Amino acid sequence: MAENDDRLRDIAARVRTPDVVDAMGRTHCHRCHIDDLVSPTPGRLLLGPAVTISFLPACEEAFPAERYNFFRLFDDATADGARGRVLVLAAPGHTDVSFGGGWKLSVVAARGLAGVLADGRLRDFTELATYDFAAYCLGPTARWGGDVVTPFEANRPVVVSGVTVRPGDYVFADADGAAVIPAAQVLAVLEEADGVARTEAAFAEKVRHEGNADHTSVR
Repeated sequence: MAENDDRLRDIAARVRTPDVVDAMGRTHCHRCHIDDLVSPTPGRLLLGPAVTISFLPACEEAFPAERYNFFRLFDDATADGARGRVLVLAAPGHTDVSFGGGWKLSVVAARGLAGVLADGRLRDFTELATYDFAAYCLGPTARWGGDVVTPFEANRPVVVSGVTVRPGDYVFADADGAAVIPAAQVLAVLEEADGVARTEAAFAEKVRHEGNADHTSVR
């Protein structure tokens, strides 16, 4: 397992989200890419298996806070392990609402998760940038969202920007966006993505070389 993790991270450091999406497209027909993400640390790679928390519209009577709160649902989501996981937060129809900020997400850093992918907004970008994990979302906000949505369920499939994320699926995210990869195929997909990146780099180098040669001959 450790060898596979090291192999995954070694390859992941050499590829970008477009390479991963191209690799996924060679074996899958479904959408796997997520666009328009922002991050307090946009150069930071996010990679790991997903744990999920879904949100529903807030209602104190239906969802009392002593049961339906972020920290309890976070414990449920990470009951089988936290380190290296990616916390995925989603609430269909409420992508303009905050799902958390520096205070809540401090537990992500404390438990050693790889980071957060939110189909909505996050607060406290300046504070989040000081943590060791990577965070990607649809934008920053200054406003608390707890009066709009409430954590409802842990480790069930969720939808992020039209992409299904199942617990255990791998999330790959960087400055170019994100991709979701079935766990059983993550190594094969990243190896294919590495091939895509190498092929494109070789082509770009060939074009540069030919361009320089043409320019030299004209001179």
